[in-house]
Amino acid sequence: MSTHSSTLAYPTQSSLSEKVRAQVVDLANHALAAAIDLQLSCKQAHWNVKGPQFMSLHKMFDELTEDVEEYVDLLAERVVALGGIAEGTLASVSSQTVLDPYPLRIASGHDHCEAIAKSLAAFGRLVRGDIDRATALEDAATADLFTEITRGVDKWLWFVEAHLQA
Repeated sequence: MSTHSSTLAYPTQSSLSEKVRAQVVDLANHALAAAIDLQLSCKQAHWNVKGPQFMSLHKMFDELTEDVEEYVDLLAERVVALGGIAEGTLASVSSQTVLDPYPLRIASGHDHCEAIAKSLAAFGRLVRGDIDRATALEDAATADLFTEITRGVDKWLWFVEAHLQA
């Protein structure tokens, strides 16, 4: 068993050192928690949005949820590929997320767009910082994964904020 038993669970022939893999697994699990939180927030908005833009926002939040689900899978699979355990349980997500709790008592499209934009921006800041952290660990593959996610988050933030800027 690894000396990083709390982070790494399985041996691998990866060219990354065990120390680097352990640090990257921690980074990716932290981002995974926020991604799962973001995914649930987007679904919350999808289910509960009301108002004159209902149909377009309902569809947009559903498409956003699907894209965030892809980020969740990318992060979890990277963790496991490096010999870690993807920590996607409710307890792990709740204790590790950096996102503010999503407001439950909102209904208007404007309020949901504001809340989702705030969550997307917070997640984007986290993952953008992870690009630098993975680069410092000399793990270009994980830095590239974080870059891919950041591009998607930036696009979705633009789409959501467009509803606030009219």
